[in-house]
Amino acid sequence: MTQLFKQRIAEEHYFTTSDDVSLFYRHWPQQQIKAEKAIIIFHRGHEHSGRVQHIVDELNLPDFAVFAWDARGHGQTKGARGYSPSVGTSIRDVDEFVRFIAAKYDIAMENIVVIGQSVGAVLVSAWVHDYAPKIRAMILAAPAFDIKLYIPFATQGLQLMQKIRGIFFVNSYVKAKFLTHDETRIASYNNDPLITREIAVNILLELYQTSERVVKDAAAITLPTQLFISGSDYVVNSKPQHQFYQQLSSPIKEKHVMAGFYHDTLGEKDRHLIFDKIRLFLERIFAIPRYQHNYEQQDIWSYSADEFRALSTSLPHFSAKNLAYKLMRKAMKSHLGKASEGIRLGLTTGFDSGSTLDYIYRDQPQGQGIWGRLLDKHYLNSIGWRGIRQRKIHIETLIRQAIRCLHEQKMPVHIVDIAAGHGRYVLDAINEFSKVDSVLLRDYSDINVRQGQAYIEERHLSEKIQFVIGNAFDADSIASITPAPTLGIVSGLYELFSDNNLVRNSLHGLAEAITENGYLIYTSQPWHPQLEIIARVLSSHRENEPWIMRRRTQGEMDALVEAAGFEKLYQLTDNWGIFSVSIAKRVYR
Repeated sequence: MTQLFKQRIAEEHYFTTSDDVSLFYRHWPQQQIKAEKAIIIFHRGHEHSGRVQHIVDELNLPDFAVFAWDARGHGQTKGARGYSPSVGTSIRDVDEFVRFIAAKYDIAMENIVVIGQSVGAVLVSAWVHDYAPKIRAMILAAPAFDIKLYIPFATQGLQLMQKIRGIFFVNSYVKAKFLTHDETRIASYNNDPLITREIAVNILLELYQTSERVVKDAAAITLPTQLFISGSDYVVNSKPQHQFYQQLSSPIKEKHVMAGFYHDTLGEKDRHLIFDKIRLFLERIFAIPRYQHNYEQQDIWSYSADEFRALSTSLPHFSAKNLAYKLMRKAMKSHLGKASEGIRLGLTTGFDSGSTLDYIYRDQPQGQGIWGRLLDKHYLNSIGWRGIRQRKIHIETLIRQAIRCLHEQKMPVHIVDIAAGHGRYVLDAINEFSKVDSVLLRDYSDINVRQGQAYIEERHLSEKIQFVIGNAFDADSIASITPAPTLGIVSGLYELFSDNNLVRNSLHGLAEAITENGYLIYTSQPWHPQLEIIARVLSSHRENEPWIMRRRTQGEMDALVEAAGFEKLYQLTDNWGIFSVSIAKRVYR
């Protein structure tokens, strides 16, 4: 098939990530002068962008600009082979690379389609889940949601070895003849010096964790999706691929099981069958306006609303689950449980209170005796609290970024946080208060305001910072804030309330208050692996009621912010996909 198509010539470039890593990429320009549509390809594990040349040629789409990178640790990108600091880092790379392409080549996000194969498909699907980008569609080929490790208990063994040895590398056992029936592709794979057979153990293990999360929560994905499954895949299991497709919320989706195809789906001998389907899919989705999911009633009619209602319903009295949770509650309230300072504080003020949050930020195990401190260390190290601490780091990063942007725009820096808790992350974020004109911190709680004022006095910042009682859902009160803020912050608040009307009121007040071209930093919780335990065991600040949360997908949260009059610019997400922190600009008044 290859001889029938004219080879497109690639330009070679580099792209720099936010953590200053240089990634190699190829660009195959379109025929017309200006690119209006683009395809971005994310290669299989172990491979690189040079091995997608046949896809570019055989798709035969001259009106599309095509791009492909060499991921961290692959191809011509420098660094340890097969290594990335985390899968979360690689997902962020995807986000930054796509946005870089859109900006540099002046291509609208809505005219971009991404294609991911194998590990590349996992990164793409996780990016779409976590970041909710407004692209046209994604095409996935043999996503590596469940890599076949033929040795029993291999995953558990690798986890144990990683704890003992730290980072080490695992070589791929797969021979090229089990990847494709195409003899040319087999020979080129065997003789390609840029093939990376190693994969870092942290990436291999995190691929499993990320895949499990994305498959389980695929209902969060509303993007038009085309999925190809290889019928004779020796590398990955197909069951989670089918489960992923079944859960997708997009009404525009199609699945094709390619009988007899090995794992290199887009490099198989009869790949023309796939390329025909891709061309037809692209023709159809570009013939209609970009699909935009309607999030208007997500707090009532959605899978997360169903989940919230289920968590709000009592379990059968004598069920094993109910008895287990009851035992956990009793253990926490016992003398042994209260020996942990964190647990004692949560029981007193609520596990979602500003006091608890400030304690989690400090991350210093305290308690009665050795047992109390050991228990507290375990408590502080839970995945949710680790995510909270990473969220604090991300908030501080974006606060500093917003201050820099305001200075570049020659705008004053007037900061307001409408639900500041104790205000620690705002105070910690601002390195030089001489660069800030004013800071107003608000919170509903007397305890939080008193403690926050004490922190301000400790740092001798009383002339610069005010801390007052305020209702974060009172739109009129927020709108009347003076001086008019140029940076608004709302962190960890909306996650505690299921009702979107409350969130709309709050955002409306912020939109009225924040000056044009000012910024809003907001958070979301699209995913939480401990959601049920939290709902069944932990109490909230609201009169000791259970702490039950409704997850908002990133798409839902972004839609609420956009409807209020903001344009999302950038997002940071932790490695577990639990908490996101985003920054948006006030675009019109």
